[in-house]
Amino acid sequence: MMCAPFDLKDYLFGELTAAEREAVDRHLLTCSACHEEVAALDATRSAVLCMREEEPVRRIAFVSDKVFEPRWWQRLFASGPQVGFASAAMLALAIVFHAVQSPATAVAPAPVAQIADQKAIDAEIDRRVAIAVQKVSSELEARQAEKLLQAVNARVGESERRYQAQMSYVAQYIERMQQRATNVRRASYETGVSLQ
Repeated sequence: MMCAPFDLKDYLFGELTAAEREAVDRHLLTCSACHEEVAALDATRSAVLCMREEEPVRRIAFVSDKVFEPRWWQRLFASGPQVGFASAAMLALAIVFHAVQSPATAVAPAPVAQIADQKAIDAEIDRRVAIAVQKVSSELEARQAEKLLQAVNARVGESERRYQAQMSYVAQYIERMQQRATNVRRASYETGVSLQ
């Protein structure tokens, strides 16, 4: 608690008139609490003046940067419909190539009952193929989501480690500055010289 007639910070920085400064000087001779407050403020000011000026950091990376942007091959396989379309296109090209390369054979007309059975078989095959394609597509999407989650977790872990390292550096820097201020204060008390 401060009981000085004027603000001690104004006294320390020389912003008081001569009469006000003289009143504070008289008060400091009788009040040890205010005398200690002035000494602490003086040591703090000296420590701040001893620190060298540093230029602030120009740029800080944010998550919105292109850190997590996938590569071209990851974008290609990121979507199940795209993979399904590519598979269907490959299958269609293989069928066309096979039809062009194989010699044409004469096919005897099939009886009507056999054609009806063939249509039922084709419908069943189409249904099973659709189910298999859907299953493979959902498994592929689940695998891609898991890989993406692992990549994000790895990046977040790395960012957390960097943050902890930076905070450790800042804590060490603050501790060094406090030690320097304590040394300056101790030296001023030992020599009896006021640091103004």
